[in-house]
Amino acid sequence: MFRFEGIDGRSIETEGLSAEKILEKLRIQKGAIAVKLNGKNLDLAAIPQEGGLIQSITAESAEGLNILRHSTAHLMAQAVENLFPGARFGIGPSIEDGFYYDMDVPEKISEEDLPKIENEMRKLSKQAIPVERVEMSKAKAIDLFRERNDRYKVELIEEIEDDQVSLYKQGNYLDLCRGPHVKNTSWIRHFKLLSVAGAYWRGNENNVMLTRIYGTSFPDPESLDQYLTRIEEARKRDHRKIGKELDLFSIQPEGPGFPFFHPKGMVVLNELIDFWRKAHVKAGYSEIKTPLILDRSLWIRSGHWDHYRENMYFTEIDANTYAIKPMNCPGGILVYKSQIRSYRDLPLRMAELGMVHRHEKSGVLHGLMRVRCFTQDDAHIYCTPDQVTEEIIGIINLSRYIYESVFGFDYHVELSTRPENAMGDIEMWNKAEASLEDALKRSGIEYRLNPGDGAFYGPKIDFHLKDCIGRTWQCGTCQLDFQMPERFDMNYVGRDGELHRPVMLHRTILGSLERFFGILIEHFAGAFPCWIAPVQVKILPVTEKAFNYCEELNSLLRSSDFRTDIDLRDEKLGKKIRDAQIEKIPYMVIIGDKEMENGTLSIRERSKGDLGTMSIDAFLETLEKEYDPMKD
Repeated sequence: MFRFEGIDGRSIETEGLSAEKILEKLRIQKGAIAVKLNGKNLDLAAIPQEGGLIQSITAESAEGLNILRHSTAHLMAQAVENLFPGARFGIGPSIEDGFYYDMDVPEKISEEDLPKIENEMRKLSKQAIPVERVEMSKAKAIDLFRERNDRYKVELIEEIEDDQVSLYKQGNYLDLCRGPHVKNTSWIRHFKLLSVAGAYWRGNENNVMLTRIYGTSFPDPESLDQYLTRIEEARKRDHRKIGKELDLFSIQPEGPGFPFFHPKGMVVLNELIDFWRKAHVKAGYSEIKTPLILDRSLWIRSGHWDHYRENMYFTEIDANTYAIKPMNCPGGILVYKSQIRSYRDLPLRMAELGMVHRHEKSGVLHGLMRVRCFTQDDAHIYCTPDQVTEEIIGIINLSRYIYESVFGFDYHVELSTRPENAMGDIEMWNKAEASLEDALKRSGIEYRLNPGDGAFYGPKIDFHLKDCIGRTWQCGTCQLDFQMPERFDMNYVGRDGELHRPVMLHRTILGSLERFFGILIEHFAGAFPCWIAPVQVKILPVTEKAFNYCEELNSLLRSSDFRTDIDLRDEKLGKKIRDAQIEKIPYMVIIGDKEMENGTLSIRERSKGDLGTMSIDAFLETLEKEYDPMKD
C-alpha cells in the first residue's frame, strides 16, 4: 500500500490505481491534464510505484499548457503522416506561445497546406484516440524505428544513455517522447497552425534542411482567439513592414544582417543617443570609444576565443590574426589598465556606444531584432567589493527610469545563475550571485530565478520589457564579473597602499540601439512619441498662395529646434492629411486664406484629431509642453 497526500492535507492509502483515480479519491481531479508526484510529472493513466505528495496539473497552468501544446505537436505530426505518407519526424517541442515540429516530407509543404492539416487534426481529435505510453529497451526501440525507416528517431535514441526509453502511441502514430501527454486526442480542440519555415536538422547548417511547422494550442477558445488577435496585431506592427512604410531602415541583399539606416531612421537613432548620453552624464558615467578590431591575443586572454569563437569574425593584418570585436568589455579593460588606479578613482563608470559584430546564422536573422552588426549601449563599472551592491542598485534605478518614466514600458526581472561553461571557481560565483540577489532585494524589485543562464564569466540580472500587446523583449542586463579582473590582472591601489582586485560590472540598458529601435517601432506601431519622432510637425498649405507663409512658419519652428516638413504637392487637403496620418506625424498645421488673414494656425493632432485654431505662440507652447526627457 502507498500513502498519497494532496496539498490540502487530504490523504489516502491505496495501490494499483491510476494517477487519475487517485486524484478523484482525493477530490482534486477537476481540470487535471496530468499529475505531479513528488515533483515528477506523470500521465493520468500512469500507475504510481511510490507514494507521496500528489498534485493535479491543469491545462491553465504553465506546465499543463506545455503538455497540451506538446500533445498538439504529436497530433499535428499524426495528421501530416496521414496526409503525406513517408513523412519522417525530427523533434517537436512546446515553445513559448506554442509548438513546432521539424519533419522530412516527401513533397513540399507550404502555408496553403496548413488548413488541410488542421482539418485532419480535427478529425483525429473527434475520434478521441487514446494516447498510450509504451516503455521498451533502447535496442528494441532502435530496431522499431529502423523498420519504420526513421533515421532521425534512431539518431536521437542512440544518444540516450538509459537502457530503457519511452514512446507514445496514438492510433497508427508512434513517437519517441518522455511525456507526459493528454489522455486522448479529444482533449486537443483549440489549436491553430501558424506558419511554415525551414530548419536544419539539429540546428546544424551542414545537415539536411527539414520543414518546420509552427502552431499554437490553448485549453479554451477564448484564449486562442485572444492570442490570434494579438498575432494579427503583431503582424500589423511588424517593424520591418513599418520601417519600410516610414522609410526608416532597410536590409539589403548585399549585407544580410547588416541594417542600413535612412535619414528618418537616423533622426530616431540620434535622438536616442542624445538622450542616452545626457542620462549617463547625470548618472556619473564618462564615455569612451574602443577600436573595432583587436589582436587575437586579447580574445584568448578574455576567454572569448575558447567560449565564443564560432560567433566571431576574423581578419589578418601584417600576417597576424585579429578579431572584429563581438563585445566591448576587453577594449574597456585596456582603457582601465592604461594607468594606475587608486581606490579614490572608484567606482569608475565607463560607458561606450560600441559597435560589435557577431556571426548569426542566416536562418535566425530578423530585421533589427537579430542582426550581425549592432551598437551596444555598454557600460563597465569598476569598483571595490564593498561598493558592488550600491552600484548594482544604481544600475537598477537608471534602468527603471528609462523603461518606466521615459518609454512607459512594463517589465519583469530575471536573475540568471552559473551556466555549465562557466569560468572560475564556484565560491566566486556564489559570492557574485549573492551580491546581485542582495541588490535586487534592497531595490524592492520582484524577480524570477533563471538557473544556469548566466554569462560564462558571471551571473546576471536581465530586464524583460513588455510591449503594448503583451510580448516580452530581453533588453537590459547587469552582469557581475570576478573573472575578467583576474584574467587581465586588473588592480587598484587601496587605502593600505597595496594592490587589490576591482570588481567589474558589465551592463546595458537599451541592449542594442538597433533592437531597441525595432522594439519601439512595434510598441508604438510607428507613432513615436513627439520627442523622438522623425518629423514632429507637417505643415499643409491649402493653396499655393499659402506657400510663402508656410515657409516662414517652417523657419520659425525649426529655429525653435522642432523637426518640421512642408507638403507642397499639388494635392487636395484631404489627401495631405491622410498621408500625414499614415506617416504618423504628431502634429499637422493647416494654412489657408483664413489662417493667413488672421495670423493663426489650424492644428490637428494624430490621435486627437482637430484641436481647433491657435496663435503661433499658443502652438509653440503646445509643442513645448510635449514630454521630452532631454528637458528633465
